[in-house]
Amino acid sequence: MRVMVMVKATPSSEAGVMPGEELLAAMGRYNEELVQAGIMLAGEGLHPSSKGVRMRFDGAARTVIDGPFAETKELVAGFWLWQVRSMDEAIEWLRRCPNPMLEASEVEIRPVFEPEDFGEAFTPELRAQEERLRAQAAKQGG
Repeated sequence: MRVMVMVKATPSSEAGVMPGEELLAAMGRYNEELVQAGIMLAGEGLHPSSKGVRMRFDGAARTVIDGPFAETKELVAGFWLWQVRSMDEAIEWLRRCPNPMLEASEVEIRPVFEPEDFGEAFTPELRAQEERLRAQAAKQGG
């Protein structure tokens, strides 16, 4: 199963405070363990919400909302995409993670939808399209 592991923003991350060498080195070692174990598929940190935008969808209308966004506890400051056997395995890997922030922080793990989760609505034609798009995106990504 694939899971998205989301590092929640903190006041420091939203203020643009960058981690020091010690935290960067600890996270680098942790990421190396994840890659060597075949767990990590992707992972990145994100700029503060002041550099982002949101788009609100309401029927055909689209509204762009400039950051920063007020609710820090609801924001994501970074993420990993992991391939694990179970949620328990993801939790065990996350227990080994250094605190990714300069202060107390939270990290959320959520399963990624897989094709079988969509049932009959995900027809063979839609599955073929999805596979074709994934292959094309992987090829473009290098």
